[in-house]
Amino acid sequence: MQIIQSRRDFLAGLSAAGAVSALGARASLAAEGPPETTTIRLIQDPNICLAPGYIAGDLLRAEGFTEIRYLDSEHHSVARSEIDFDMVSGVSLIADLDAGQPLTALAGIHSGCYELFAHDPIRTVTDLKGKRIAIRRLGHPGHFFIAIMAAQVGLDPQTDIEWVTSPEQRPMELFADGKVDAFLGFPPEPQELRARKIGRVILDTATDRPWSQYLCCIVFGNREWVRNHPVATKRFLRATLKAADICAAEPEKAARSMVTDGFAPRYDYALQTLTELPYDRWREFDPGDSMRFYALRLHEVGMLKSSPNQILAEGTDWRFLNELKRELKT
Repeated sequence: MQIIQSRRDFLAGLSAAGAVSALGARASLAAEGPPETTTIRLIQDPNICLAPGYIAGDLLRAEGFTEIRYLDSEHHSVARSEIDFDMVSGVSLIADLDAGQPLTALAGIHSGCYELFAHDPIRTVTDLKGKRIAIRRLGHPGHFFIAIMAAQVGLDPQTDIEWVTSPEQRPMELFADGKVDAFLGFPPEPQELRARKIGRVILDTATDRPWSQYLCCIVFGNREWVRNHPVATKRFLRATLKAADICAAEPEKAARSMVTDGFAPRYDYALQTLTELPYDRWREFDPGDSMRFYALRLHEVGMLKSSPNQILAEGTDWRFLNELKRELKT
């Protein structure tokens, strides 16, 4: 514990640019050679918890990327080779791999993200039996997460829950208007619901077991891009992991950067998210264990056709992460 605290104290005085110099291993960069491409295409999404991807600009430039493009997630896809890397929840990535999308998981970042809100008198997940739950659509991450949460306490997500979708209203607004009983929030939605004093949190994946014991968001890339650009992949991942360390050590600075660069509309929501989520978990938790946990849960509720072992064998590559864990062990 003392080592982790000392490291955080060390990082606390560094800017993003300074972290490049202090944490970077220039000799290893030289040994790797330059990246195979100096252009990298990343996702731009309103989800605050993906902060490392948004504050890594200076770090990416220090790794040799001279053109960094941010593309919106509604019209561009990693699977279609329109974006090189993204970060999503493990359940979502597993579902995409199960559907045959050409993706490769590279690292996990942190646990947490999702909070399950409900109206009175609901106080536990078990109380959701027979209740209406808002989701964006069937097969969306919120649907997957709530289904395995329900199964964990003995409910049948197929028969014990009424799934509600609406083309006119977002799931959060259906919940806020009292049209459904529960809703799974993702930053900045939990921050907004708390500010509006709507509902209560009955499960928080950042603190409640077993969810808090597994990585939530997984960094992944286009499979062919990763195969053809191993040096660039490692350099991208190094910048992302250093950015995660900055989020853990300097949440105020990271939150300001996100707002200044247009990746988050409100500093208070961004700061709350960055303060609450453990962005240094990439050093402690095994992403393979997390992927296996979620794959097994999805398989148990009939939402996964492939075997968990097949998903891990075909859709993951932890070699870059393992090298960087040794390299960044400070």
